[in-house]
Amino acid sequence: MAKVYVFDHPLIQHKLTHIRDVQTGTKEFRELVDEVATLMAFEITRDMPLEEIEVQTPVSKAKAKVLSGKKLGIVPILRAGIGMVDGILKLIPTAKVGHVGLYRDPETLQPVEYYVKLPSDIEERELIVVDPMLATGGSAVEAIHSLKKRGARNIKFMCLIAAPEGVEILKEAHPDVDIYIASLDEKLNEKGYIVPGLGDAGDRLFGTK
Repeated sequence: MAKVYVFDHPLIQHKLTHIRDVQTGTKEFRELVDEVATLMAFEITRDMPLEEIEVQTPVSKAKAKVLSGKKLGIVPILRAGIGMVDGILKLIPTAKVGHVGLYRDPETLQPVEYYVKLPSDIEERELIVVDPMLATGGSAVEAIHSLKKRGARNIKFMCLIAAPEGVEILKEAHPDVDIYIASLDEKLNEKGYIVPGLGDAGDRLFGTK
C-alpha cells in the first residue's frame, strides 16, 4: 500500500502559511510555491541511490559519493503543476520534464486527458508527478494512469496541500504510488475545494480568475 509522507520542516510550514494567505499577491505566491517545491524535492530525493567514486582533492585522493545515475523525470499536471517544476529543477537540473493535461468533463465531472508529452524513456525513469493540490483525487489518479499505460513503473506524487478524501482515492487507485505532501488539510467542501486550502492554485499562480 502507498505510503503518505507529510513534511513538517519549519521552512516548508512557514512558507506554506504565506501561500495560504489571501493577501499574498501573484508574484510572491509564485515565488513561494517555487521555494516550497525546492524544499520538498530535497526531502523526496532522500532515498536516491549513491555510488562511491575516487576524486582528487587539492590535498589528496578521496573516496566520495555521487548519485548512481538513476534517471529522474518531473511530470506536472497542467496547468497549476507547472508552478512547481522550476523549484525541483534547481536541485535536479538534469531531470527531464513531461506534461499531462486534463480537463473536467462538465457533464460527468470526470477528468479527461487532452495532452500528454513525455520523455521517450519514461519506463526507465523515476517520475515525480506534481500538482499543488490533491482535492478529489480525480486528476492525480487519471494523470498517473496516463503514465502507467505508456510504460511508467516508478512513480511518486507530490503536492502542497491534500484533502483526506483525495489521499484515500489516490491510494486506492494506485497503491504503488507514494504520496508526499506539505499539509494534510481538514476536508473538502460541497464544491470540492480543500478546507482551509489556499483557493485555486492555478488562478493564484497565473493571475487569472
